[in-house]
Amino acid sequence: MARIMAFDYGTKRVGIAVTDPMQIIANGLTTIHPKDILEFLKKYLSTESVGTFVVGEPKQMDGTDSQSAQHVRGFVNLLNKNFPDIPIKMMDERFTSKMASAAILQSGVNKKARQDKGLVDTVSATIILQSYMEKISF
Repeated sequence: MARIMAFDYGTKRVGIAVTDPMQIIANGLTTIHPKDILEFLKKYLSTESVGTFVVGEPKQMDGTDSQSAQHVRGFVNLLNKNFPDIPIKMMDERFTSKMASAAILQSGVNKKARQDKGLVDTVSATIILQSYMEKISF
């Protein structure tokens, strides 16, 4: 079975999470700079099978696109162009950063680690992936 890979896309960092090959557990993978995403994915996909990409869709409280939605659309186009055989699913990412920060705080990590924005992005991608997995399990 192929993994599912999720992205919390931002103009400064991209949080990435993946499932195990059986698609049971969502795990944070890494956070990288957007300019390095294609190189990273090509290398990752040369050794691992990914069947679906899940991209966090930035929305405002009223459900309309947020300001960063245009950047996410550009990222989705980049994925489609470079990996046309991997379907892309969009997942509402409202509140994932706040949920990630709360989860990190509850985990008991030290203050310096809690201030690592890359960690927040990776955990946010994991929350997006977990939400997607819950959605498709019904």
